[in-house]
Amino acid sequence: MIWHEVRTYRSAERLPREAQLAWKIAEVAADPVAVEPEVVEMIGNRIIDNAAVAVAAIDRRPVRSARAQALGHRIGPFHRNGGGTLYGLDPTVRVSPEWAAWANGVAVRELDFHDTFLAADYSHPADNIPPILAVAQAMGRRGQDLVRAIATAYEIHVALVKGICLHEHKIDHIAHLGPAAAAGLGTLLGLSVETTYQAIQQALHVTTTTRQSRKGEISSWKAFAPAFAGKMAVEAVDRAMRGEGAPSPAWEGEDGFIAWLLSGPGHVYRVPLPERGEPKRAILETYTKEHSAEYQSQALIDLARRLRTRIPDLTQVKDILIRTSHHTHTVIGTGANDPQKMDPDASRETLDHSIMYIFAVALEDGRWHHIDSYTPERAHRPSTVTLWHKIRTEEDPAWTARYHDPDPARRAFGGHVVVTLADGTVIEDELAVADAHPAGARPFARPQYIEKFRTLAHGIVEPAEQDRFLALIERLPELAPDDLAGLTPRVRPERLGPDAPPGIF
Repeated sequence: MIWHEVRTYRSAERLPREAQLAWKIAEVAADPVAVEPEVVEMIGNRIIDNAAVAVAAIDRRPVRSARAQALGHRIGPFHRNGGGTLYGLDPTVRVSPEWAAWANGVAVRELDFHDTFLAADYSHPADNIPPILAVAQAMGRRGQDLVRAIATAYEIHVALVKGICLHEHKIDHIAHLGPAAAAGLGTLLGLSVETTYQAIQQALHVTTTTRQSRKGEISSWKAFAPAFAGKMAVEAVDRAMRGEGAPSPAWEGEDGFIAWLLSGPGHVYRVPLPERGEPKRAILETYTKEHSAEYQSQALIDLARRLRTRIPDLTQVKDILIRTSHHTHTVIGTGANDPQKMDPDASRETLDHSIMYIFAVALEDGRWHHIDSYTPERAHRPSTVTLWHKIRTEEDPAWTARYHDPDPARRAFGGHVVVTLADGTVIEDELAVADAHPAGARPFARPQYIEKFRTLAHGIVEPAEQDRFLALIERLPELAPDDLAGLTPRVRPERLGPDAPPGIF
């Protein structure tokens, strides 16, 4: 692994292409290194995970809207490529790949329930899979091509998240997703370094947005934003393949990303990228969610369930203090200063970014459910509202340090909870990582991913269709082009929900 220094250069300095971050990323994408078996296994796990959360969300309004938009771009008999499939529909239904990336990306992201990587910034690296799968289907690629491409996308996404913090400048984390997906597509299609370099820069340029999508009255755009980045990556690659260029150098330019949107001309970022010939293993550093909520709440949900047995009467709770990292405190805690995070009328998207709400419900119910825990009736329960408003967060430098620890074995995303009862009794406990984390009490492996899929697909996907899909995953690298159409499981037609309202398409 090589740590590359990335900073702003004046135009007069003429930074060579070979020294630019986008070029170095493109070189990684073009490196034909073999994918190791444990990485192949984890890629299969994440395809299962994406399918699980996508089918569970298949009838939700944003997913129906995105699907309706995609169906307005069906592949005709004279179309140049074969198009991509959509979660929930028969694989004979094909749409233009950028729209398949859009619809499937929304389905995967809607419940905030798939994989995560946290370092200098936040990310959901499995957001790379919908655009890569859609283009693989459209362009007749094989399972081994899909695996290599996903390995690249994860490698680049994790590297950018380790090296460049976006959120401190209120830039949304999809600005790392666009370039990663473009790099993965470069690998998938065997593009030259030059072509992938241009596509990466285009993708960065058009996917840089503000964090207001995750602040205040959080809307359905939270699910749409990563899908938009994936769609833009497909379009950027298409343009680059036709010989079109990009704003360059995108990161290092005098009027570029670092100079004006991040820490400015005086700052040096360090981004780790594998050496030529070094296996791409970054996916193994990432982790999925057992609970449908912001990742920084995962360990605290598990901790709430554990604490529930130690508090016989929740009406006697006087105060709950969660000491945690800066990120947790300022993004989903009281440090965000968002009144909406304490509001029973807040959207689901806001409630899953309120650790105060999440901790209260998990403490009362002793569980977390992707639907039941977010219903308006659940949010308005008087006992919940009372308990919810007794919870506050506080940054603890020790937890912030663990959040950023370079050693994955010590990196932690939990916190220390202090519960004070009316009679003065104090109950304390802490949990560093979620039970499902690789370092947790019950780490997820293939059986747990399958269980998550079958649980979420129950009553939505026929058992035979579940079996067919899972059988494909078992031979993922050997899949033929026609087999890739089977990686977006069909659902029972009545579970698709009502048609979305008409729009333009």
